Amino acid sequence: MILKKAFWLFGIAVFLLFIFLPGYSKLQELRDKNAELEAKIKNLTKENTLLHYELKRVENDPLYQEKILRDKMGVVRKGEIPVKILAPRKE
Repeated sequence: MILKKAFWLFGIAVFLLFIFLPGYSKLQELRDKNAELEAKIKNLTKENTLLHYELKRVENDPLYQEKILRDKMGVVRKGEIPVKILAPRKE
């Protein structure tokens, strides 16, 4: 009689395990994905703040504007002669 109850209890436990284990696995996957997305949001928020700061500098800082024009666009002042320095060749 006790063996029969233990068998039924074991059978019910296995049945419940098969029912709830896939749901638990999915829950863990979703928690992991949520943590990844929260980290990504944090990084994008930092990047957005830095870009916003740089945009304000570009809009309001004439020295920074000049630096960008000189470095990235190759603009020179009137009367300046641009000099291009080449790296030594490897032979």
